[in-house]
Amino acid sequence: MEGIPIPRTVEEVFNDFKGRRAGLIKALTVDVEKFYQQCDPEKENLCLYGFPNETWEVNLPVEEVPPELPEPALGINFARDGMQEKDWLSLVAVHSDSWLLSVAFYFGARFGFGKNERKRLFQMINDVPTVFEVVTGAVKQVKDQAASQNNSSKSKSSGRMSRQPDSEHKGFKISAPKDEEESGEEEDDDEQGAICGACGESYGADEFWICCDVCERWFHGKCVKITPAKAEHIKQYKCPTCSNKRARV
Repeated sequence: MEGIPIPRTVEEVFNDFKGRRAGLIKALTVDVEKFYQQCDPEKENLCLYGFPNETWEVNLPVEEVPPELPEPALGINFARDGMQEKDWLSLVAVHSDSWLLSVAFYFGARFGFGKNERKRLFQMINDVPTVFEVVTGAVKQVKDQAASQNNSSKSKSSGRMSRQPDSEHKGFKISAPKDEEESGEEEDDDEQGAICGACGESYGADEFWICCDVCERWFHGKCVKITPAKAEHIKQYKCPTCSNKRARV
């Protein structure tokens, strides 16, 4: 249906799941303005599709019955203007999680996964945050670190930030110099749980991260198209979601 190989092993099904999940998260975070505009309530029943190549699409449901794959929630566009945007996106995220599971276990049933294979697939899926958790910020995103910086008497203005505990800035984070030993272990524990608000992936060493000054969620610089050099000139960073909300107010 989508011109790509059909996954047949647990690993292949999980990779298919991760690709579709990344596409859905992108639609509901980084590309939220584009997604919002495409979900016009005046149009017919629309669905949000995620694809294995980490892309997404808003389109009408397939016409064949039964469909080749389980279909996403139908008519997501109708509720767009009838509720707050945050609640609407959360609702779409919940339905997206349900669809992702149904597709993954459809492949499992189709290719005869046994009990142990189904269990392993579920465990692999369960180890990554849900779309809902990423979209709503329910996953841990080093909030303890952000809170301690907000309560400090130091400047809250954003700037590049390494992992030194005495950093004066909240907004940006890059990996620490390799010779930090004394306080590095404690902060590493916090950062291990950091989740990118755009792609949903965990914190990784040597990656540039940036924190939104409005919602206090963390993002890979590459996911929101912010480089360390560009960050130097940003006084207050707003993530795509927060920027779009302000634009529509």
